[in-house]
Amino acid sequence: MEVVPNSPEELLAELRLALTPGVGPLTHRRLLDYFSSAAAAMAATESELRDVEGVGPKLAKAIRDSARSSDAERELAFCKAHGISLLVDSDPRYPRDLREIPDPPGILFARGELIPQDALGIAIVGTRHATTFGLDQAEKLAGGLSRAGLTIISGLARGIDACAHRAALAAAGRTVAILGSGVMNIYPPEHDRLAEEVIARGALLSEHPPQSPPLAGAFPQRNRIITGMSLGVIVVEANLRSGALISARHAMEQGREVFAVPGRVDSRTSQGCHRLIRDGAKLVECVDDVLEELGPLSAAVPAGAGDGEVRHPGELVLNDQEQVVLQAIESSPTTIEQVIAACELPVQRVLATISVLEMRKLVRRLGANTVQRR
Repeated sequence: MEVVPNSPEELLAELRLALTPGVGPLTHRRLLDYFSSAAAAMAATESELRDVEGVGPKLAKAIRDSARSSDAERELAFCKAHGISLLVDSDPRYPRDLREIPDPPGILFARGELIPQDALGIAIVGTRHATTFGLDQAEKLAGGLSRAGLTIISGLARGIDACAHRAALAAAGRTVAILGSGVMNIYPPEHDRLAEEVIARGALLSEHPPQSPPLAGAFPQRNRIITGMSLGVIVVEANLRSGALISARHAMEQGREVFAVPGRVDSRTSQGCHRLIRDGAKLVECVDDVLEELGPLSAAVPAGAGDGEVRHPGELVLNDQEQVVLQAIESSPTTIEQVIAACELPVQRVLATISVLEMRKLVRRLGANTVQRR
């Protein structure tokens, strides 16, 4: 059975699979590997379905029942009515790095928009019961990395997660939130407004249908998506039972870089970070620690949708303002006044942009009032 990738027929079949009880990420992948498409899997007989590893009589019957059900049509109509995108593996918007993990979600429900630059993502996670120290560190790291061109990825939870999203938004950067509930059922509920802000400058994503409630078992599972979409994960405060350590484990299994922020030796919220550092995680004291480690890990990624330009390993994307300021800085010593005059930008914006370019090792300061391109 030949099906056009990402066609309406295939999308509906993917949705039917996603709504079938018992079809998790691994079974979904096995079905697609065996039948070549979701539509072919949904058209298979119970006998043919049982030939797939992990599919017994009960699950084969559930898949056939889903094929005859109208639930998927109703769910698809709901998504269209609420501006929710459905991303499957064949969709070019589906996160590239997420395809590489052992158990990628078969379908993602999205509010907002993913863009090519989001492939340069860094996850920042940590305890829901963050201290003032932890919140301060999360804010500094998320803000600095966002200004350096990385997309901040987290889970919209209380504490460190929410702080990371807000810091990225405050830095006018991009941020993506992965939910353990549906994208129309925000959890925790007090983050409704934050969710809308994330949608405006990134996306909310979930592998669960849009109205799904928050279930305890879904949150550890969603952590593999947070790390799977990221070049690395930074853990900022975590006790020894924290879900952030699950994220770190996923990152290690997926071949992602793991970073941890040290804290007080007598603080319970730092015990998890100290254990990660002891076990080989990179110790993080500032943004530069992360950027230096990620430089050679950054895979080539389109600079923008449709512009045809490709960024090469280690090269982060510059926004328009950063390009203007960089062009105004010579390879010979250049005064700040010369840069301001050439850019015709407000002084504070020029100074802030120079700091970002310096952090990204593109320029260096020669004195209080002089810079030079590297």
